[in-house]
Amino acid sequence: MERMRVAVVGVGNLGRHHARIYAGLPGVELVGVVDIDDRAAYKIARKFGTTPYRSLGEIPGTLDAVSVVVPTQAHRPVSIEALKLGAHVLLEKPIALDMQEANEIIDAAHSRNLVLQIGHIERFNPAIVALRKILTRVGFIEVHRLSPYKHEGTEVGVVLDLMIHDIDIILTIVASPLVEIQAVGIPVLSRSEDIANARLRFENGCIANVTASRISFEKVRKIRVFQSNAYLSLDYQNQEGMIYRKDGGGIVREKLPLEKDEPLKLEIVSFLDCVRASREPLVPGEQGRQALRVASEITRLCRENPLYKAAIEEQRTSPPIDLGKLR
Repeated sequence: MERMRVAVVGVGNLGRHHARIYAGLPGVELVGVVDIDDRAAYKIARKFGTTPYRSLGEIPGTLDAVSVVVPTQAHRPVSIEALKLGAHVLLEKPIALDMQEANEIIDAAHSRNLVLQIGHIERFNPAIVALRKILTRVGFIEVHRLSPYKHEGTEVGVVLDLMIHDIDIILTIVASPLVEIQAVGIPVLSRSEDIANARLRFENGCIANVTASRISFEKVRKIRVFQSNAYLSLDYQNQEGMIYRKDGGGIVREKLPLEKDEPLKLEIVSFLDCVRASREPLVPGEQGRQALRVASEITRLCRENPLYKAAIEEQRTSPPIDLGKLR
């Protein structure tokens, strides 16, 4: 097969890493990077030996694949533009702002028989890959995903920004329908929830308790999974895991065997392999839509809570916070 011609739309904090990885892969030609910020596009293009553009339509020739790494409100128009150009699409999470937009993106990919992969990067984290190999019947899950505050990503609440990663993982490791959601979330610095907790109950009795925050002073990415014969503790960020098992009348502890690697690189390589083989990706549009459906319901419950409404009113009447002092 000839070298694949690829482009990246959106070269912010994450998009620049898409460009870096494509530029270093054999059999791949990064033919352009696209951004409405001319300076950002020029800087990344120069760094990785490609050409900057302001729109996909400016790129000459055909495109085999495109990474869409733009703010969520632009996912639908940019993805559909790429699909109409005949390019397979790796679309960062969440798939869209709402279910209607998600359906339009999925339909556009299906109608053209093109690969649509959603960027739920934790699916490719070696810690999660190793965890899935030893899961049996999951009974309880506890997740904490905490980050310091930054402006990028705050066009959506913390549920769509951060928690959706863990929602996707939970939906894939619990083999049972979701039957109940309870949630609370509070806006602190932005106009949407900055910290949220959700309790998910599944038909088989499994419970998942998920906390996400973007107002933490430390970065935490941890998941704990309990099943009848073991307790498993994983650190996404450091790609480390421990297994606690019953052994006779006691408990033994051992490290989860895994080989560390860059999840984003693994995700992009998998995407390109699916394009070459014309096969369904690990995270197709339908699974991105499923995670969005649950995240949207959690967001709705957060915003209907009187605590949320009171926090919004307090923001309206209080002096603005000096974000420069948040260190």
